[in-house]
Amino acid sequence: MTQQGEVQEHQAQVVLKNKYGLHARPCTLIAQTAKKFEAQVYLGKDGTEVDAKSIFGMLTLAAECGASLTVRAKGADASEAVARLTEVIGGFQAED
Repeated sequence: MTQQGEVQEHQAQVVLKNKYGLHARPCTLIAQTAKKFEAQVYLGKDGTEVDAKSIFGMLTLAAECGASLTVRAKGADASEAVARLTEVIGGFQAED
């Protein structure tokens, strides 16, 4: 349990397996999932980080199949947010 006022921050790496990369459909699923958490959630690629609750922001990453993405969250439920989003992104099939 964290002390009052302490902000949790967690991050994880995940490889994008979708052969079409990070296009509108997977971005929508990521944003919908991220919005379920109170934490600020970010998705990063090659040093660029965007709000994972923003479909447009994620599209600007232009992530292709095989890209290594960083999922980072800051807030009370950061650990849960990172775990769930890593699971979602890692679960994309080649044709999603």
